[in-house]
Amino acid sequence: QVQLQESGPGLVKPSQTLSLTCTVSGDSIAALRFYWAWVRQPPGKGLEWVGYISYLGNTYYNPSLESRTSISRNTSNNQFHLQLTSVTPEDTAMYYCARLDGSIWSFDYWGQGTQVTVSS
Repeated sequence: QVQLQESGPGLVKPSQTLSLTCTVSGDSIAALRFYWAWVRQPPGKGLEWVGYISYLGNTYYNPSLESRTSISRNTSNNQFHLQLTSVTPEDTAMYYCARLDGSIWSFDYWGQGTQVTVSS
């Protein structure tokens, strides 16, 4: 059973950097064909893909967020991380980490999500 758990501060001040960690159990983040993603849902809006990191460590970002986004990983700890710089209140959202099965290009496991609010 694959499990993902997000962690990080729930409140970030405007212009600062949002940093989240996803801890994965039940699978290796270096396992072939899987990608490890961050997805967010602002209040009252739909899901928005932020970016993902592949089993090889390659990264792919939503073009609208690419200039402010960095996803990295630590294979020893089986964790991957999100950093979003220069945040504004529009970055307030529930942030989820998820596994993307590259063979069918579909998310198959999700974390429970963590609320991040950008406010002074």
